[in-house]
Amino acid sequence: MAKDLLPAYLAVGPDELKRNKMVERLKKRLNELFSAFNLDEFTGSTVDIDVLVSALQTMPMGDSRRIVILREADKLSKAASEVVILYLENPNPTTTLLLTAQTLARTTRLYKAVAKIGEKSVVLCASMKPRELAPYVQKLAASYGLVIDFSAAQELVDRVGDSTTMLDAQVKTLAALSDGQPITTSFVEQHIARVAEVKPWTFLDSLSARNLRRSLELYEILPDKNALGLLTLITTRVRELICAASLKSRGEAAHLATELKKQDWQVREYVKWASAFKPGELERLLFACACCERGLKSGADEKTVMLKLIMQMCGNKYKV
Repeated sequence: MAKDLLPAYLAVGPDELKRNKMVERLKKRLNELFSAFNLDEFTGSTVDIDVLVSALQTMPMGDSRRIVILREADKLSKAASEVVILYLENPNPTTTLLLTAQTLARTTRLYKAVAKIGEKSVVLCASMKPRELAPYVQKLAASYGLVIDFSAAQELVDRVGDSTTMLDAQVKTLAALSDGQPITTSFVEQHIARVAEVKPWTFLDSLSARNLRRSLELYEILPDKNALGLLTLITTRVRELICAASLKSRGEAAHLATELKKQDWQVREYVKWASAFKPGELERLLFACACCERGLKSGADEKTVMLKLIMQMCGNKYKV
């Protein structure tokens, strides 16, 4: 059943869910009736190397192969690592050793020892790029029979962070709560607590979309509310939206990413956002940003200044 397995594998990279799936795939290769005899699991930081070696050398019972899992191989002591390297020079042909690690440089002797085992012995578990996370959540939801729109998926990423393990767990939570109904942004906001720090671009996107409630909420929980630094980011975004509006008016919106020296996915919503501002409104906001800078440098109350600008950007008049 498991004769095609290599004697050793290394699942390495920051994506914990990918590493865990590799572990589960190997476990499924065992005969369930004898898995208690043919599976051993260890952790690199606490492993007893003599017990590990004994597990590696043990013959399988009632099956053609044993599986030995060694998690956190990047935390092995030098002595333990050397023992594993020595074992890999002449591994037990009836045992498959899976090492998992968050980071392990290609130049290390342990990495090289596993790589020598075979062409597919190293499984890279690279983290996803930010733009890949929301579509990934949508695929996760589909695997649980759910439909989640892009904005709701992005809201989940903003609240949970980029841990695929956490995202998977929260999608399961939504599946249990939704009774099969499509998942909306408001449903995510209602049921998923924010545990990840707010990223500045998430706040800027909410401003650009003129969502006052969300912008105020995100402003309050920004980890760094340095007013001048935040104002610089807002001013830059206003200029980018002016550029988007200008290119759209000339029928050249397709060149926006090139003009702003950004990736296409980073400016995907810019034209839509710019279109929500009336003619001349973005230019007036740019002037308002300059007034805010003058006020901040003159000692005005930071929070009052920033809240006024947020409300102006979202289309609400601010009264002192």
